[in-house]
Amino acid sequence: MKLLRYGEIGAEKPGLLDAAGRIRDLSAVVDDINGGTLTPDSLAQLRALDPESLPRVGGSPRLGSCIAKPGKFVAIGLNYSDHAAEAKLPIPEEPVVFYKSDTCICGPNDAVIQPRGSTRLDWEVEIAIVVGSKAQYLDEGEAVQAIAGYCIVNDVSEREFQIDRGGSQWSKGKGCDTFGPTGPWLVTTDEIDDVQNLGIRLDVNGKRMQTGNTSNMIFSCAYLVSYLSRFMTLMPGDIITTGTPPGVALGHTEPPWLKPGDIMTLGIDGLGEQRQKVVAWPGT
Repeated sequence: MKLLRYGEIGAEKPGLLDAAGRIRDLSAVVDDINGGTLTPDSLAQLRALDPESLPRVGGSPRLGSCIAKPGKFVAIGLNYSDHAAEAKLPIPEEPVVFYKSDTCICGPNDAVIQPRGSTRLDWEVEIAIVVGSKAQYLDEGEAVQAIAGYCIVNDVSEREFQIDRGGSQWSKGKGCDTFGPTGPWLVTTDEIDDVQNLGIRLDVNGKRMQTGNTSNMIFSCAYLVSYLSRFMTLMPGDIITTGTPPGVALGHTEPPWLKPGDIMTLGIDGLGEQRQKVVAWPGT
């Protein structure tokens, strides 16, 4: 299944994408696409539905984040060896873990707002894991069963905030408003043949900047869920974004930092596409 949320900001409704690419309304079935909807039992009930029996949504509504109010938005850094090389950093022996704020989450095609004082705005296309079962001290086999599905996240980053003013941690440069476009939809695990072999791409103003594949991840999706479950209890609806392939602005000798008016388009095989325009913070 492809689960989504549609409608104006703050008034999104739950939906799914049918086989013909049409949005079907799930409002009569579930309250929202959240942790309660993503448990194994709940997903089984949704799979049993005939999409043709659900109301069809007309037009082209705005898409919100495919997950409503995750309890945690965990992020992994330097998880592609070639990205670590372009950042001139050693390959980590263990996953690099930081957090993105829940207030950074926005729809997949919403504008990305450059915050006040930002001079080094960057992009990062990533595959994200959405947790479907409570996870504590899981091995990798158990971790696979705890995943509800996957989606795209653009881990937008302000490099000066992150690096020069980060105080040895990255969250300051990762959690600004609109720094977490998520979606367009959550794709459940049964629709992904091999999550560790998916093509990843990102363009800026029509120019290809990132090309990668999840086969180059240092730590696999299953390993990351297992690893994190040793240090925190993962709950249904939690998001884990898993790192980016090479091609970010930071890796250039003369970095082409994002500026208002720039357009990012990004996608992952089987998970859809995003499109964001960069705009200035109002009043700046």
